[in-house]
Amino acid sequence: MSYHFPEGFLWGASTAAHQVEGNNVNSDFWVMENLDGSTFKEPSGDAVDHYRLFREDIALMEKLGMNAYRFSIEWARIEPEEGVFNETEIEHYRDVLKACQENKITPIVTLHHFTSPAWLIRSGGWESAETPFRFARYCSYVMRKLGDMIPYVCTINEANISIGIAKIIKRHQINASAVQVGINTDKGTRMQAYYAALSDAFNVHPQEVHSFLGPRTEKGLEIIFQAHVEARNAIRCVSPSTRIGITMSLYDIQSISGGEKQAEHALNEEFLRFQAYLKEDDFFGLQNYTRAVYGPDGMLPIPDDAEKTQMGNEYYPQALEAVIRYVAKQLDMPVLVTENGVATDQDERRIAFIQRALTGVHACIADGIPVIGYMHWSLLDNFEWQLGFSKTFGLIAVDRTTQQRYPKPSAYYYGKIAATNRLADEDSQSIVE
Repeated sequence: MSYHFPEGFLWGASTAAHQVEGNNVNSDFWVMENLDGSTFKEPSGDAVDHYRLFREDIALMEKLGMNAYRFSIEWARIEPEEGVFNETEIEHYRDVLKACQENKITPIVTLHHFTSPAWLIRSGGWESAETPFRFARYCSYVMRKLGDMIPYVCTINEANISIGIAKIIKRHQINASAVQVGINTDKGTRMQAYYAALSDAFNVHPQEVHSFLGPRTEKGLEIIFQAHVEARNAIRCVSPSTRIGITMSLYDIQSISGGEKQAEHALNEEFLRFQAYLKEDDFFGLQNYTRAVYGPDGMLPIPDDAEKTQMGNEYYPQALEAVIRYVAKQLDMPVLVTENGVATDQDERRIAFIQRALTGVHACIADGIPVIGYMHWSLLDNFEWQLGFSKTFGLIAVDRTTQQRYPKPSAYYYGKIAATNRLADEDSQSIVE
């Protein structure tokens, strides 16, 4: 089957600074990973050493056939103490951007990808009314220094993720408050020790440690989206040619008979109610991995016979097309797929996932929907937060004892699609095999 993607389509992959760079010592997550009794499977440590090996990784992207790279600039490196900006780290990211230029890779920069400076958490984190100002100040500084090299910027990654996290906690019936007051079990004792260490580390009560990845109050959600608005305004002042968006994680929300109202509520809760914050954006960053099916009593469990990913999600690559179509009906702006992928140790299933996802992207484009790029998650097998290095999303495997890179068959498969489309003449057709 032949597909023609638009000229200038962005073919790439994504990473997040904390997950790949290593030694992000001033961030909240570094603190939490290294506490006694930490809930993390393992600390990030050197991660996959992308901080040192970024030139090699970006050159490999170009060699594989990609023309775009979505990565994040780490706030905790740029502003390790409030109001103290590290020029050396700015120069590091300037070098990353130069490596993109040298390899004809379009950079798509995310300014906040889950991790925050530890000082921000000590100052109230993502529940503090001061955070939008502080975030906009950081964004303004970065873009004043580097904006002429950044054509696309995402302010905040998955601004709505706390809603999904709250649902997961409810679904698994995790009673964090009960643990904090003390359950007489080994787990409860361990968690009590962790919360005590957490309190000492941030000098606040554990319930006041408002990192980005956590349950959120309604006030906190407003603060996150207001931070986006203030950052967007600040960036426009210092880098007016940069196109600005936000990214949100969206399920393909479906329903069975009787579940229509539950599905409608979920769509509003996770996406529709935030549209007012997005209307001045230049593009929408869409992130999708699977679907969610609702019945009369809420979200249904994944069928026992369904194929599941390493993350426990349903393997469902066709979700991407459905979500692109839904978003396009709601927002009058280009859509950039900033993340889409699958955690699996069976790379042939990743290849099949990519093929089906891109078939859906092409169908959307053929129907006139302005999809401007596809960023696969992720470029490298990396640090998957609390789950450590056990989950493999990457197009490229990494031997962490040597930090050697090994492109998987899926990397060559995806790269061939990208390269064929990029090099095709206007009248030619490219092929998804």
